[in-house]
Amino acid sequence: MSARQSVLLVVLAIAFLLSQSIYVVFQRDGAILLQFDKIVDPNVAPGLHLQMPLVQSVVKYDRRLLEIKETETVPLGDQKTVDVEFYVQWKVADPTAFYLATGARDLVGADRLVPIVDRSLRDTLAPLGLEQIVGGDHGALDTRLRSSIQDGAKGLGIEIADARLTGIGLPKEVAEVWYDRMRAERHRAADELRARGAEEAASIRATADSQAQTTVAEAYRSAQTIRGEGDAAAADIYARSYGQDTEFFAFYRSLQAYRDSFNGRRDVLVLQPEGEFFDYFKSADGRKAPAPPR
Repeated sequence: MSARQSVLLVVLAIAFLLSQSIYVVFQRDGAILLQFDKIVDPNVAPGLHLQMPLVQSVVKYDRRLLEIKETETVPLGDQKTVDVEFYVQWKVADPTAFYLATGARDLVGADRLVPIVDRSLRDTLAPLGLEQIVGGDHGALDTRLRSSIQDGAKGLGIEIADARLTGIGLPKEVAEVWYDRMRAERHRAADELRARGAEEAASIRATADSQAQTTVAEAYRSAQTIRGEGDAAAADIYARSYGQDTEFFAFYRSLQAYRDSFNGRRDVLVLQPEGEFFDYFKSADGRKAPAPPR
């Protein structure tokens, strides 16, 4: 081997040792340092680091939010099945716990989360009926699902950031039967509301009619009383007026009779001139003419 080849081999060996000795931990990573598969540093800080090649190794996990998004068929407590769309957002919160629980040097170990999610989904929805899921509080369901997944993932070093149901689908044959039943129930409820409304309307209308009749009767009775009192007062006034000046009262009554009799230009009245009706027409001063001698 020539000297040049020896130098080249030494340079390559040094480069290899350097590449195995230097590693970088980014801000997004969680890293642990192993020595013969034993943890010597459970929380390697971000930055440039050195390690002993062939003796030490670093395991890095992406600590950003990751997502599981699937559709599962879940049997329910009322013997129906639904196709549930959901997603779960999670991240590696404790790299050391994740490594000890899975033994994986990458996020392939997160596959252990999938059966936990499926089991939690079934545990959350299976006790319920279809109507409870469709018409229930979806926020409460999401909270229960998230809590169940987090409990199942304890010890894996995983934090569940969010878990939500995004869609609920029914098999075609189940959907048709269920929608028909819902439609029938809604029609029945609408008929009951209409009947109750008609009954209440009739009761209110009867009460209003009774009150209206009572009010009209009371008003009529009050009007008759007032009219009678007015007529009595008018008669009293007329009587007192007539007693004070009989001549003026007779004159006033005659004027009223003239006004009522000669109401239009084409009115014709045929009477004897000697009658009392024309007494005030025969006097120039407006006084009643004396009666002619018999």
